Amino acid sequence: MSARPSLVLAGDMHRRLQAHLFPGDGAEAAAILLCTRLMLGEPKLLVKDVLLVPLEACARSPDQLDWPGEFIEEALDRADQGDLSLVLLHSHPGGLYRFSAADDASDRLVMPSLFMARSHDQAPTFHGSAIMVPGGAIRARLYDERLASTPIALVAVYGDDICFYWNADTHPRNRPMAFSGAMRKELGGLRFALIGASGTGSIVGQQLARMGAGDITPIDYDRIHARNLNRILGSTTKDAQVEELKVSVLARDFATFASDVRVHPMPQSISTREAVLAVARADIVFCCVDSDEGRSLCDRMGEAFLQPLFDVGVVIPVRTTATGGKAILDINGRIDYVQPGGSSLADRGVYSPESLAAEYLARTDPEAFARRVKEGYMPGSIEQAPSVITLNMRAASACVQEFVARTYPYRLDGNRNHARTSFSLAAGEEESLSEDAFSSEPKVLFATGLGRPLLGLPALEAQR
Repeated sequence: MSARPSLVLAGDMHRRLQAHLFPGDGAEAAAILLCTRLMLGEPKLLVKDVLLVPLEACARSPDQLDWPGEFIEEALDRADQGDLSLVLLHSHPGGLYRFSAADDASDRLVMPSLFMARSHDQAPTFHGSAIMVPGGAIRARLYDERLASTPIALVAVYGDDICFYWNADTHPRNRPMAFSGAMRKELGGLRFALIGASGTGSIVGQQLARMGAGDITPIDYDRIHARNLNRILGSTTKDAQVEELKVSVLARDFATFASDVRVHPMPQSISTREAVLAVARADIVFCCVDSDEGRSLCDRMGEAFLQPLFDVGVVIPVRTTATGGKAILDINGRIDYVQPGGSSLADRGVYSPESLAAEYLARTDPEAFARRVKEGYMPGSIEQAPSVITLNMRAASACVQEFVARTYPYRLDGNRNHARTSFSLAAGEEESLSEDAFSSEPKVLFATGLGRPLLGLPALEAQR
């Protein structure tokens, strides 16, 4: 994957910062970002918490800011407890989207003290400085322990809208328009993780590659069989004969029409440490699995790595007729967008502890699972219809379009009202639910990065 330093914020945290840094009086203000370091090649800083420097404690003007060192000391104490990096952020109310000479002088004075305050037994770290301009765009830079600075190539904000602020962009307010060449160019600089490369996953991957995605990591341990040929794009009878890996089929197919896309096939289960680390490098995650365990891991990764998650699911419930045959009750699709710090798939009831236990039982003791289904303690599996590519196309397209709508907004009623979109083909209906419709449990893994145990799961740590 291409290397570039990045800084990632949850949308709610970005809103808090924007409200504090631009209180309406036209003067500069300051905050300190406390960041987990995700070190996989170039550093990715995940904003875990913020310290808002009180306005009344500062000497503020439209182009100058002085604030007491006690707040840096407080931030250093908190950072030392979790081995966090600090990014000193202040506003430029006048809209100057670059570091001024005064900013450079301030960094030369303050940055050495940040590194001197660290414990000698801690691993090498980075600290940084950043500016925010009206509208919320952020430009940032990192310093290493030699005080050499590096621009942060990308600042990403994941909330109701998805915002990318590139260091090379001199006009941050001019976000690309949906479906434009500018959109395609930006997609070429982003990294996507595609978890699941089968029915919906192959279609999502095709759309991303054709739209211009620059970097795609498809993750799936499974192989092509004859039963897959009617719903996995790009698969052939020869693939089924040799049982080719699904991710290899995707990579081969992408190369036939998108020679510039970087594809990193990962023939692993998402429950492996190697796959989790591959996902950690991504900017955007698409979940196209049919297991609750897979969705549970996606929830954990989105929370720990501050990644936006797009999850797609389809189901065709059936009933038994009076003559003993089968009849379709409905044909349903569901697309969930999960933003860091927001309601998770678990919060929304997509899976539960009971359904996770059922899957575990199905893997370890199929006979006991069958008995419990018969006794009515848990729902049984519905026989999967083989010719479902039209349904998969409908759902996969809606999933990718949800990403487009979030990143290049065009909805008249805004994106917050579309945390979940579901459709019924039998009823000819589509409905959306707002993020506010779901309650959210505390996020204990929020911005923990690669902290041990990885994703809070000892089983992943045992794979080291």
